[in-house]
Amino acid sequence: MMNQRQILLGLVLTFTAVGLALAQDKFPNKPVTVVVPQAAGGANDAIARVIAQKLSEQMGQPFVIDNRTGAGGNVGTTAVARAKADGYTLMVTADSAMVINPSLYQSTGFDPIKDFDPVGTVATAGYVLVANPSFPAKNTTELIALAKQQPGKINIGSAGNGTLNHLIGEMLSKAAGIDMVHVPYKASSAAVTDLVAGQVQVSVQSLPSSIAFIRSGKVKVLGVINPKRLPALPDVPTIGETIKGFGTTPWYGMFVPAGTPKHIVTQLNAEIAKALESKDVLDRLAGVGCEPYKSTSEQFANLVRDDLSRWAKIVKTSGATID
Repeated sequence: MMNQRQILLGLVLTFTAVGLALAQDKFPNKPVTVVVPQAAGGANDAIARVIAQKLSEQMGQPFVIDNRTGAGGNVGTTAVARAKADGYTLMVTADSAMVINPSLYQSTGFDPIKDFDPVGTVATAGYVLVANPSFPAKNTTELIALAKQQPGKINIGSAGNGTLNHLIGEMLSKAAGIDMVHVPYKASSAAVTDLVAGQVQVSVQSLPSSIAFIRSGKVKVLGVINPKRLPALPDVPTIGETIKGFGTTPWYGMFVPAGTPKHIVTQLNAEIAKALESKDVLDRLAGVGCEPYKSTSEQFANLVRDDLSRWAKIVKTSGATID
């Protein structure tokens, strides 16, 4: 028979083992990498940094941004698809990489449905068509008229081939029946810098990447890409007011590699929802022209599937290709 000392030792060992197991099961118990497949300075980067900082505060571990750029978001997205499905590699990405690129590229390196588990949407962003202040056109109507008078003479800068602002520019040219010369950059920040310098005349930009230049008068807004006017720019007409049916509202969301434990996905979704109710997060998003966008994992999965189909039709109609 065991004496009291042996019983006590057994209990201590049992409780220690349970404690260690609970500590190991606690998520997160070490820093979390948040991959952003787009460059610093753009909408996705700005949104990801706001959310990562808040998740760090709420969950007690660093959420570290890792910008992995290239091929319109395909490089970083593929890296996440191949990462260990343990919750310690997340991705906050723009809709373009997940639901548009599969129709633009012959091969993206990932399957948006099979390789990922959607965690939840995070935000939507305002997008605008902007121009250098010296550009003669003051609005979308005047731009179209000028482009038709000077086909192939107006340069339109983007964050790179296959990026959302590149595709929106292609959609605009197709819808308006105009010919503008696409000038790809490595990031939206580089495109808007050259726009300010007059190296390109116009560009499609997110509000996070351009709002400081708009407010300072270094660029002017010709029209809003979103279907509705933006709270940050209430007096600026949408392009849809000139070209009927034109417009889109880009979304941003969090994904994890497929097979990530369900309880981690559920926990992250709940933490995002909590973050999006925080006044400081709402203020920071509004400050860069973005709005919170909450969803369940299931709602987000349905959105991805629906948008894959919707954008496939839009890409086909626009005639835009990358490969």
